[in-house]
Amino acid sequence: MEISKTRTSFYRRLYVAWLIDSGAATSVPALMEATGMPRRTAQDTLSALVELDIDCQFEQGAGERNNAGHYRIRDWGPFDKRWIAANLQQIKNTLGYP
Repeated sequence: MEISKTRTSFYRRLYVAWLIDSGAATSVPALMEATGMPRRTAQDTLSALVELDIDCQFEQGAGERNNAGHYRIRDWGPFDKRWIAANLQQIKNTLGYP
């Protein structure tokens, strides 16, 4: 069965939100390392979370410069992060992520 671009885009957004919320990857370089996605894809995915009503905010580190800091999920909107955790392996398999 071929997987649609709509599904992979949706899963990619959920997975990135889960990585941020779990603390596994809270910056663009960390997301790139965790997923293997290019920088632009990671940045675009972060920007697109708002389209799913997931509130993801960048928090500048105290005394930091040049956008040093981390992302944080403030609100999951209509999503249940427990469902994502329970289906994490399926999401990763669909996306081809380790």
